[in-house]
Amino acid sequence: SGSNPRAVYFNEDVYIGYIPGGSVEIISLDPDLGGIFYMFDIPKSGELPVIERSGLCMNCHAVAKTRRVPGLSIRSVIPGSNWGKLVSFRDNQIGHQIPFSERFGGWHVTGEPGLSDHKGNRIGRKEAGKIVTDVIEPGTEFDWSAYLAETSDILPHLLLEHQAGFVNMVLEATYRARTYQHIGTGEFKPEHVAVLHGLAEELVRYLLFADEAKFPAGGIRVDPQYREDFLADRRQASNGISLKDLDLETRMFKHRCSYLIYSDVFQATSDLFKQQVYQVLGEAISTEKPDPDFAYLSDTEKKAIRGILRETLSDLPEGW
Repeated sequence: SGSNPRAVYFNEDVYIGYIPGGSVEIISLDPDLGGIFYMFDIPKSGELPVIERSGLCMNCHAVAKTRRVPGLSIRSVIPGSNWGKLVSFRDNQIGHQIPFSERFGGWHVTGEPGLSDHKGNRIGRKEAGKIVTDVIEPGTEFDWSAYLAETSDILPHLLLEHQAGFVNMVLEATYRARTYQHIGTGEFKPEHVAVLHGLAEELVRYLLFADEAKFPAGGIRVDPQYREDFLADRRQASNGISLKDLDLETRMFKHRCSYLIYSDVFQATSDLFKQQVYQVLGEAISTEKPDPDFAYLSDTEKKAIRGILRETLSDLPEGW
């Protein structure tokens, strides 16, 4: 509810939902199986919690918007006074391509100067058949002290959306590859290789932020502490640059190739699919044979991305 909202804490492998006084919900990403779902209550008397696998979570986390695999689900709604939804946005869509004007509904958002056209921090009511919304300032209806931080910063909101879109794409390819290998008794049939190649092309567009939502004029300002924490484990090349380096003026990252290329979910996917991704990615950032679909990347940015990946990945194809 508005007086006791859910908080989400996450990194690149685990996502934890927490409601003060309620259950703790966990999604742990297994590279083979996708999302593994757990729930538990915090005991009142101090004993250890009983953590249980939950099948109920699949009702929302293995549906069309998660590409029919056990993945990550994010919604954007206008809640009513009883905190049920009055209307939802971007149904069956997850990822950084969604316009800001359709994001964050039902969430508190802080640290957002310059970003006002979104659905966050609002509650709605119906008047004369129309939905009217009122702004709720984060912290006015609940106590921040119940949470680990007194922020719901825009940067983790952006990262959560980006990660969810990536994870669901990779998990679909992983499930398909395993199915195709089973059908072919260990081998991939030509038609299945073609399907995986199509998924690799889709993933490369996502990796390279080809359809990233337009940033507001003037950029986005974020919480300095969260920025510092996010950058703490950056993998940098010898010249000091990395895929995690933030831009936040016209886009999320300075070097537009997702840091999730290092994630366990991607690195443990089918070798055939991963090598297809590397091949398509190499062609997309070529400066010798430019691909018009990636003309938004300058030669300088393409070279920076290639240099970072060459120094930080060990399984790129020979001559990549």
